[in-house]
Amino acid sequence: MVARQSYGKLVAFLAARTGDVAGAEDALSEAFASALDDWSVNGVPRTPEAWLLTAARRKLIDAGRRRRSGDDAADHLRLMADEMEAVANETDIPDRRLALMFACAHPAIDQGIRAPLILQTILGFDAATIASAFLVAPQTMAQRLVRAKSKIREARIPLRIPEHGELRERLDTVLEAIYAAFAEGWTDPGGTESRRRNLASEGIWLGRLVASLLPDEPEALGLLALMLYAESRRAARRGAEGDYVPLGQQDTALWDVPMIEEAEALLRRASVGGDTGRYQLEAAVQSAHLVRRLSGRADWAAIERLYELLFEITHSPVVMINRAVAAAESRGAEAGLALLDGLDGEKALAEYQPYWAARADLLSRLNRRAEASEAYQRAIGLETDPAVRRFLQERRGARCGKAN
Repeated sequence: MVARQSYGKLVAFLAARTGDVAGAEDALSEAFASALDDWSVNGVPRTPEAWLLTAARRKLIDAGRRRRSGDDAADHLRLMADEMEAVANETDIPDRRLALMFACAHPAIDQGIRAPLILQTILGFDAATIASAFLVAPQTMAQRLVRAKSKIREARIPLRIPEHGELRERLDTVLEAIYAAFAEGWTDPGGTESRRRNLASEGIWLGRLVASLLPDEPEALGLLALMLYAESRRAARRGAEGDYVPLGQQDTALWDVPMIEEAEALLRRASVGGDTGRYQLEAAVQSAHLVRRLSGRADWAAIERLYELLFEITHSPVVMINRAVAAAESRGAEAGLALLDGLDGEKALAEYQPYWAARADLLSRLNRRAEASEAYQRAIGLETDPAVRRFLQERRGARCGKAN
C-alpha cells in the first residue's frame, strides 16, 4: 500500500529537483530495498514516506556526487540536500505527480510511449508488465521507456503544471494517455488476464488522481465517469461459458450499481463546469445506454444526438458508425444504413471489424441477405476474439440462411 500510494509521489518530487526521472527511480528503488531490510527489524516508521524520501535523497546525492566534480557541483548537492532534508522532516510531502504526468505526456514525447511512461513513473510498473499489456516485446518497451526518460532530461522538459492558456491542450494529452491505459485493460473482456485487468483498474486510479488534483476540470471528471461506466459492466460482458454478450442483451442485474451512481454524480459535476468535451459526451452515451436498468430500454434518440455532437468534435468515422447503429435503433435500419453508406471511400474502414459487423446487422434487418452474408464474412475474418467471432458466425447463420 505504501509503495502504490507513495511511489509516484516520491519519484515526482525527486525528479522535479533534478530533471532526471530515471535517476529518481533508481534512487527510490534502492530506498525501497533498504526499507525491506530496515522495517523488518525496526518496524514501519511513523512517517514511511518521509523515511523513504530521506533514504532516496541520500542515494540520489551519492549518485550525483559520483557524476559531478568541482565547487559548483558541491554547492548544488548541498542545496539539494538542504531542500530535501527540510521537506523530509515534514509529514506532508508536496504532491507533484500531476506535474510529472504532464512531463510524460509532453508533445516532445512520442505519443505511443506516453501511457506506458505514466504507468511506470507514477505507478512503478516494470517494463515487462507494461510490455505484456501493450503487446510489445519487453526489451523493446524497456528501450522506449529509457529513451523517453532521456528525452525529458536532455530536452529539459519541465515538471510543472502548464499555465492556464495551455492547460486544456496539455491536459488532453494526459487524459488520452490515461484512457489508453484503461482501454488496454478493457480489451480483456473477461478480466482473466490479470495484467490487463490491472491496467483498467490502474487507469481508473490515475483518473481519480487527476480528478482530485483538478476537481474543476470537466473533462477530467468526464473521463473518470466514462471509465467507471464501462467498468461497471465488466461482469456482464461474457456469459457463464465465456460467450460474448452484446450490450443490449446484457443482464442489467450484473451491472455494478454503486459504480454507475458514482459515474452519474461525476457527470453531473462535469456538466456545470463549462465546455463540453469528448469524454463528457462519451460518458453521456454510456449513461443513456445504462438507463435500460431503470426503463428497460436504452435512450437511442439521445444516443444518436450525442454521437452527432461527438462527430462535430472528432470527425471520426468510428463515431459515425456508432451514430448509424443508434439511428437504426431510433429511426429504423434504413436510416442507419444511409449513414454507413456515407462512409464509402473511408479506406481505413476496409479493415475495421465494427464497420462490417454493423453493416451486416443492418443489411440483414432489411432482408438483403446476400449482402449481409458477405459483410458478416468480412467481419468474421477481421475479428481476433474467438467469442465475438463465434457470435458473428451464429448471427450469420440465423439471419442469412441459404444466402450462406
